[in-house]
Amino acid sequence: MTKNLPLTRRNLLKGVVAASALPMILNAPYAQAQAAKRGGTLTIVSWPAPTYLNSGITTSGPETLLGGKMFDGLVDYDIGYVPAPALAESWDISEDGLTITFHLRAGVKWHDGEPFTSEDVAFTIMEILKVHHGRGRSTFANVTEVRTPDELTATLVLSAPAPALMKALNASESPMMPAHIYAGADIMENPANTAPIGTGAYRLAEYNRGESIVMEANPDYWDEGKPHIDKLVVRYVADGSTRAAMLETGEADLIASSLIPPIEILRLGAMPEFEVTQRGYEVSSSMHLMDFNLRHEILGNKLVRQAFAHFIDRDWITQNIWFGFGQTATGPMPPAQGDLYTAEGVPAYPYDLERAEALLDEAGYPRGDNGIRFSLFIDPLPYGEEPLRASEYIKQQAAEVGIELAIRTADMGGFVKRIYGDQDFDISTFTGSAGIDPTIGVHRFYWSKNIRPGVSFSNGSGYSNPEVDALLEQATVEIDPEKRAELYHTFQRLVMEDVPTLPLTATERVTIARIAVKDHTPRAIGPFGTLADVWLDR
Repeated sequence: MTKNLPLTRRNLLKGVVAASALPMILNAPYAQAQAAKRGGTLTIVSWPAPTYLNSGITTSGPETLLGGKMFDGLVDYDIGYVPAPALAESWDISEDGLTITFHLRAGVKWHDGEPFTSEDVAFTIMEILKVHHGRGRSTFANVTEVRTPDELTATLVLSAPAPALMKALNASESPMMPAHIYAGADIMENPANTAPIGTGAYRLAEYNRGESIVMEANPDYWDEGKPHIDKLVVRYVADGSTRAAMLETGEADLIASSLIPPIEILRLGAMPEFEVTQRGYEVSSSMHLMDFNLRHEILGNKLVRQAFAHFIDRDWITQNIWFGFGQTATGPMPPAQGDLYTAEGVPAYPYDLERAEALLDEAGYPRGDNGIRFSLFIDPLPYGEEPLRASEYIKQQAAEVGIELAIRTADMGGFVKRIYGDQDFDISTFTGSAGIDPTIGVHRFYWSKNIRPGVSFSNGSGYSNPEVDALLEQATVEIDPEKRAELYHTFQRLVMEDVPTLPLTATERVTIARIAVKDHTPRAIGPFGTLADVWLDR
């Protein structure tokens, strides 16, 4: 778990700003000093704009930011990732871990007035999350059936224990969807994907595609007295510096996921008008990764991929692109995953241009008369500034060893279609959540059964290793902590030998908000949660 730390970054402090005293929210339960005020509009500025307004069918960042606002999960999580009631008031887990029974909250209504029932739970899990959600395919893989003995009881039946499942039931990760809207229709083409009907604290009021989303308070929300604000607005602005300026001038109130340049985080965080916190990202330890398309003749050669690992200085990326907001990645899992993470015995690939050249020669790709070995495209995710900046650096480094890289950019929809739909790419660089547990966020990138054309942020590389599959599948059901840790340690060593995906940085995310914005992060999910508790002191 990432702790709240003073955001002092040595590389930035050299000639930039003394930032050792940034105002931070302590990693402890909120002590509300005054009663919440009612009314007002909260404006969040973000980028890129979403393709859908439904986080049940995609793990893309823009959608997951929205998911918890208009939808609810069965469970929420308090600080420390302690499960707390949401749509489920309580739950029972059998001793063998093969059934989980949720006792649902009575009187909950969808935004169209229809009642929320156990049938919605069954449909969401079996027909949406297990099929269309990039992480849900792993999380709910062992769920074979959802029994609905009555309208307020839903029992998940598992073929084997799933220790990660109870960590993935919040609204942004596993939103409950209305069966009466989706049943019998094409899930991915349903009009409700851009006109959502949820049970959440806010309901859609206005959608200006690519520009903004306006949500209004749900007057029938089950959590009495909430939300406190009247409207929640999300505006989409492409330039990070412009987003920072909007926050500074008061055009915006909050920015999530560090979506302004790191130097601006430090500058604004040093001002008394703002607060910066790493709290609220327990669920979303994030990795900056580079995928190789293993279907490509050149990139299917492991020696070529290992050469990339040697000529890319991952320390440089961490310090100069992420400005120290993270740790240089050693493998597919972040240190935040505790005992499941290891660097011991994991191939390290130190920065070494000569070794990279030798591997490329050995792979059968010598320099030509013009000094070029081969040419490739690299596609950066359009989420934050870092994937594009990293692509520019990787392009320069590739040229040092005779590889010609061309950068292609697209909007989020175009990126997802090219990488995960058409699979028409060479290399992509992106950020992805590793989750609170590797089953939730890591498996999807390496499990061969998650090679699913059209499913965003799944196994885009096309990596298939039966030994890795077996390790992941065993880890999914292993309940002994020591045995589970050893399975993941072996997994990390194997995939860093194969390098289907090159991990660059285990990133640290922050929320930057004006101090008038109160209680925006009372729970573990942070700004990706409901924002039902937020209120404005102005």
